[in-house]
Amino acid sequence: MKKFMEEFKAFISRGNVMDMAVGIIIGGAFTSIVSSLVEDIINPILGMFGGMNFDKLSINLLGEATLNYGKFITAIINFLIMAIIVFIIIKTMNNISEKMKKKEEKPEEPTTKKCPFCKSEIAIDATRCPHCTSVLEEKQVK
Repeated sequence: MKKFMEEFKAFISRGNVMDMAVGIIIGGAFTSIVSSLVEDIINPILGMFGGMNFDKLSINLLGEATLNYGKFITAIINFLIMAIIVFIIIKTMNNISEKMKKKEEKPEEPTTKKCPFCKSEIAIDATRCPHCTSVLEEKQVK
């Protein structure tokens, strides 16, 4: 049992678990913001065109049982807005990541060149080949 508790403690204190916990908490807060946006701003605006708020749309089934399809429509709108926002965030993060990766992958300038006479590899700033002793001119070397 002691080993189990030590493993659990190591698991819980890892950075990934903490990052995930913070993400879930922020996601919950963000969800309430999006829900408020839809319920308090978007639905009343759409209600002006439809004559009523989506949350109030329902059908009486039997007695007091009602089918509240307006709340379902509101949930779909919430989902779509949340999906668009997450898509934009992920797309932005991917673009930033690609730009950072391109900066890191700059090709290094060559430090050697080939002698045009003996085809040996020599230092890039050499003026004479150490292997064949040929005098090198800048326009001869690629």
